[in-house]
Amino acid sequence: MTRKCKGCGVVLQSEDAKALGYTPKKDADLCQRCFRIIHYDDVTISMKQGIDSYEVLQKIQAMNALVLWVVDVFDFEANMLHGINRHLLGKDIVLVATKRDLLPATLGNEKLGKFILSRLKELGIVVSGIVICGDLAKHAHEEYNDSIEQVEQAIDYYRKGRDVVVMGMANAGKSTLLNAMCDSRQLTTSRHPGTTLDVNAILHHDYLLYDTPGLTREDSLLTHVDDRLLKQVIPLKPLKPRVYQLYEASTMSLGGLVRLDLIGCEQVSCVAYFSENLKLHRSKQPKAEELWKKHYAEMLSPTIASLEEQQRFEHHGVDGKLDVVIHGLGWFCISGKLDEIVVYVPKNGNVTFRKAMI
Repeated sequence: MTRKCKGCGVVLQSEDAKALGYTPKKDADLCQRCFRIIHYDDVTISMKQGIDSYEVLQKIQAMNALVLWVVDVFDFEANMLHGINRHLLGKDIVLVATKRDLLPATLGNEKLGKFILSRLKELGIVVSGIVICGDLAKHAHEEYNDSIEQVEQAIDYYRKGRDVVVMGMANAGKSTLLNAMCDSRQLTTSRHPGTTLDVNAILHHDYLLYDTPGLTREDSLLTHVDDRLLKQVIPLKPLKPRVYQLYEASTMSLGGLVRLDLIGCEQVSCVAYFSENLKLHRSKQPKAEELWKKHYAEMLSPTIASLEEQQRFEHHGVDGKLDVVIHGLGWFCISGKLDEIVVYVPKNGNVTFRKAMI
């Protein structure tokens, strides 16, 4: 009889120690990979780019199930699945926004909900409902946190006798949500994208909940950063906005990962929303090229690619407030008047300019 790992869903085996699903104990419930992730935060086999997203979507499309689309609201743009309604034709989709607790408390859920609706409309995405969740990892069942109750209410309203499948990008918080719903630690959770490897079914009340492998966005820097750097680039506690007032052309360097040039500043506010473990360096924009050539991979670190493997994004004529989103890492909120914004990121990254979230 085929047995599956209760943590990631992969078929268990004891023959090949280098292959997925390996466990030295034939009666084990977890594969060795899940065991090491849970107990040592150690990924023996990285699957950040090893999941076939199209195959996962095909499996979901074939299910007669309500879809819970889990979206990391901190990393909202990199969590968007363009064409989701086309991939999941005719499916009822409820968007579950996770990691709301990372965002500043001054951002109310009503304003956040309006932002989500606005972005979905701009991207041509239609969902049946939206639920915003607070801290699911540690305080899912505290009296003040009604997140799970709201998710259950949405399921009761939209399920219509069907099972429920949970999907989303890698590291969006799918397994964390399911563990909170089932009040257990059965599924393996970690900061490492690609933790869940196959569809995993859990009996919940009178229906099945299906956990699925995280989908991969190749333009997210999280997909390409070394696993050893994930602790540094992924925030695990509420963000502390870093605020800068600028009165001349300036450059903001986020380690050696992002270079943000603000050109033609009159009086500009730049607020950075990134992991506090990533250092920000402010300098004069005319000297940015010299600074990066001299200090790249030293003072300006961590890095992903060589300095020559950077790509450029531009936005012209800013007079107001907008976000400059670095997929996988966070964003800068720019307000004021300036002539041009230029952003440099590693070759595999992406940048979105959007109406400000906060």
